[in-house]
Amino acid sequence: MSAATKQKQDTKNAGAVKAGNGNYIFPLTRLAGMDAGIGYSTAFGPVIEGERMQVGLITKKKGTGARPHLHPNEQWNYIVQGTLRVKIGDQPEQLCGLGTLLYFPANLVHSTVATPDEDVVFFTVKDLTHGIHGKAADGTMAGPHYDPGFEPKQKRQPQRAQRTQRLRVK
Repeated sequence: MSAATKQKQDTKNAGAVKAGNGNYIFPLTRLAGMDAGIGYSTAFGPVIEGERMQVGLITKKKGTGARPHLHPNEQWNYIVQGTLRVKIGDQPEQLCGLGTLLYFPANLVHSTVATPDEDVVFFTVKDLTHGIHGKAADGTMAGPHYDPGFEPKQKRQPQRAQRTQRLRVK
């Protein structure tokens, strides 16, 4: 079995990279990313797993983010670019920018959304009692939060498919 195959099998999160066994230094900004909030968030970026901790360099595109959600593991986020609208538990929503450290206790509902002016990048740390993903507080997997005007645009069909459809219409 190759080392790459073994790494994939040893990770809790599909798409994460496993640390250890000689892998101790990671070019985080050059690693492939993964969805880090499937069903409730636009969070995307590389995730590295150790034995007990997982870390990631996560991006949320401007005007997008996570609907209220929770997870059974603690989480820390350190903002390295941009500004997030942050709501944790019953506290009022706050704007948090560069250099802010956020703490999310286990099983406490929270949400984070990038403001419309620029993408947000944050370094996240979670224990590995659970994966990187949480679950939406409303119990649905209805997708991420999008501010008005920041919804995803419909993908265009490849030109070949468009040409085939025009030929069928004639």
